[in-house]
Amino acid sequence: MKELQGMRLTDRIGNTPLIRLNHLSDATGCEILGKAEFMNPGGSVKDRAALGIVRDAEARGLLKPGGTIVEGTAGNTGIGLTVVGNSLGYPTIIVMPDNQSQDKVDTLRAYGADVRLVPACPFADPGHFVHQSRRIAEELNAQNPGSALWANQFDNVANREFHQATTGQEIWQQTGGQVDGFVCAVGTGGTLAGISRALKTHSDSITIAISDPTGSALYSYFTTGELKAAGGSISEGIGTSRITENFADTQVDVPYQIPDSESIPLVYELIRQEGLCCGGSTGVNVAGAVRLARELGPGHVITTILCDSGLRYRERLFNREFLASKGLELPDWLSL
Repeated sequence: MKELQGMRLTDRIGNTPLIRLNHLSDATGCEILGKAEFMNPGGSVKDRAALGIVRDAEARGLLKPGGTIVEGTAGNTGIGLTVVGNSLGYPTIIVMPDNQSQDKVDTLRAYGADVRLVPACPFADPGHFVHQSRRIAEELNAQNPGSALWANQFDNVANREFHQATTGQEIWQQTGGQVDGFVCAVGTGGTLAGISRALKTHSDSITIAISDPTGSALYSYFTTGELKAAGGSISEGIGTSRITENFADTQVDVPYQIPDSESIPLVYELIRQEGLCCGGSTGVNVAGAVRLARELGPGHVITTILCDSGLRYRERLFNREFLASKGLELPDWLSL
């Protein structure tokens, strides 16, 4: 009998395709390419951070067989960690702010994660979901030393390093080195930081841009030097009021501030014109890609991240009443 060969689920994280966004490419005269990170096993770009953090912790002896992974997350990293943990034999405790989509909470619970919802509050507050997750890990380790890993996705640079080793290199190879610009939003900072480092190693002439939603402080940081946020966004998992360890010392050539009035219509355009149903963070990324394409001019290759599925945000993206309360609307062709 021929020997059967198979792969772990974790071996299928990464190596996602680049998808040409035809309508926007034709409109700008550039090649606008989206990295299809929603095709990862856990359904988002955060699968990469999850795998990078877990493999790094294993290598350093911080995560032992049967150990528990603990993390504070807006949802997708928690899903990624739970998928990776289930595949490798680690249970997960996920602490989330209670203002995130119910779809992500339900997905986490369906995967068997111990989900703990806490009130949303600023990072400076001790009750912030990140701080609460750290304390849970500390308590578990106090009871049984070495029994828990606090993933610490924001400041654990294994996140950034995994993107540098995988996502950035994939973009370079898939474009045959013909990439002129990369742009995406920042949550932990790992994706933009890792990819920019990888691409800049190949060519310092590649333009790196940040696509920052309103309500985040990074656009202000790169234009005025001050971390100052204004407004808000319905997009989840992106935007920040601080410079994380993952994002520290990252070269950003061009900053963009993207309002929901610009990004959310693009979410619906992607569905109608490309067949891609992605979340609000993808809309922010694609809006940045369009801006960068117009700034660099026709004939350039622009890459970005298609983060996750829009079906994780049905209560927001496809809810007329909710959208109207934010000054947004569904297109007429969506009969919801």
